[in-house]
Amino acid sequence: MIWYKSLRLPLLLVGLVICATRTQATSITDPDSRLRLNNAYEGEKPIVFPTPPADLSRLFYVQRMPNINTLIYELNIDKETGKPNEDAPVHPYWIRYADKGQKEELNYVQRKFAYGLVQKKTGEDKYDIRFVSYKKFPLTLMKGADGKYHIFATVAQKLMALSYIFIKIEGGSFWLPNIVYVEMRGNDPVTGKEITERFKP
Repeated sequence: MIWYKSLRLPLLLVGLVICATRTQATSITDPDSRLRLNNAYEGEKPIVFPTPPADLSRLFYVQRMPNINTLIYELNIDKETGKPNEDAPVHPYWIRYADKGQKEELNYVQRKFAYGLVQKKTGEDKYDIRFVSYKKFPLTLMKGADGKYHIFATVAQKLMALSYIFIKIEGGSFWLPNIVYVEMRGNDPVTGKEITERFKP
């Protein structure tokens, strides 16, 4: 059975919604942004989500309704060894686009119960990475054919080098938001072709 068929609303999604409710959705005109809502609510303007600036250390990022604050997951290199930090090879942090666009570390609750990661070295240059809020879904940090580190995920029986996650929310309650869909985007590690998989949790 494909993993997401049995998916229930994990704390990761709840946490994303909780933080999102603190700031109203914002429309911006950044030329590097992407229009994510082609079917906005009637009478509302679509939200334009910014594309984070190019960064060689970024592995993937997460965006969600109803605001544009963005979670970045980047490679954490040990300055002494030049390799990923064995205890924490991936470093998550915010870009608060809905405020002043500043970078911000996750707070304790976010780190321990929502967006933080459980990280474990499983081999030479290979790490098992899981969200603290949904440990059933494994991610793997390892080098690709290009010699660079990527986060690899298997979604709908397809292996992808993950680059982006988007969560669309419409209504619901504070603790039980209505998740319309989760979209995961990446590239086929062999052909380089872009892969997009969307599902309803």
